[in-house]
Amino acid sequence: MKFSCEKSTLIDAISIASRAVSSKSTIALLEGLRITAADQLTLAGYDLSIGIRTSVDADIIEAGEIVLSAKLFGEIVRKLPNDIVYVETDEKMLTTIKCGRAVFNLVASASDDFPQMPEVDCTKEISMPQKTLKSMISQTIFAVSDNEAKPIHTGCLFETEGNQLHVVAVDGYRLSVRRELLENMPEEDMKFVVPGTALREIERILADDEQKTVSIYPDEKHILFQFGSTILITRLIDGEFLNYRSAIPHEFNHIVPINTREMIECIERVSLIVSEKLKNPVRMTFDGPVVKMSCITAVGKSYDECPLNEPVEGLEIGFNNRYLLDALRACTDEQVILSLKGSLNPLVLTPTEGDKFTYLVLPVRLKSGE
Repeated sequence: MKFSCEKSTLIDAISIASRAVSSKSTIALLEGLRITAADQLTLAGYDLSIGIRTSVDADIIEAGEIVLSAKLFGEIVRKLPNDIVYVETDEKMLTTIKCGRAVFNLVASASDDFPQMPEVDCTKEISMPQKTLKSMISQTIFAVSDNEAKPIHTGCLFETEGNQLHVVAVDGYRLSVRRELLENMPEEDMKFVVPGTALREIERILADDEQKTVSIYPDEKHILFQFGSTILITRLIDGEFLNYRSAIPHEFNHIVPINTREMIECIERVSLIVSEKLKNPVRMTFDGPVVKMSCITAVGKSYDECPLNEPVEGLEIGFNNRYLLDALRACTDEQVILSLKGSLNPLVLTPTEGDKFTYLVLPVRLKSGE
């Protein structure tokens, strides 16, 4: 195998494919990248859960395929001068990497035992701008559960209804729903749950560009995401996802528009005395035109007030500061609707117009003195 490639192009491909490489595995090959020189240069990583394959243009002098340590290969290429990188492997798998005056000799592994990624049936396609999927993931994934006792909730539910796509996450304390109208949706409605770990990697790879598209191909057990010359394949999670529609309340005693940024800043200030060890809730007391926020922990007390666009009287409710902040930060609108029923009922955040998102946060039962 023999090829040459621009350093910047090669390092981008290594960075993308390495996201699916196992950091520590009993199978040494899973810590490597499969490098294939054919019509294009293709790099693939696969940890038996997530597989990523990306192709780039390179000058292929001699076709071939090897496996190199992803960590070492990546570190070497990053440290090379900004020039053309030359890679050559002989019959004994000795691989030479040259760039400028720098030369490295590594022993590569044969690719015969590198695991093959699953084949995915690509007959059903959901296509959308990469920027749209990126925002849908980032605005829901904060509510994905990390509790392996209920694996189905460690992923996001993707649900199609006509020309609308819903992405839903839930962890037992909060729920996030993001909706988007799309063109060219499959005729048949679909439901599938994608692991949160895979979605986090997809979010990092996706471009923040309306012109670039991503295609999603769900199969029975796996799903394939294709963006440009990169594909990511991951397994789907089996199980019965929460009936999120019935979990969202529709009757409220208080429906008030709030300034998202003002509310975030106020909660952030009051939360300065909250830490991993000191997790007392933020107490919110609605008093006419303001909501009074306070918190008491072992290090002291904090207090602040946030103005309301409409007065609310006689309601006191407590929240985990991080859960409420995550939901507010996911709201991209300058103003959102805050809906409340009582001190033990969920808080719901929705847009002032439309139904692009719904965020639900369960309250914390307040004790006297907190």
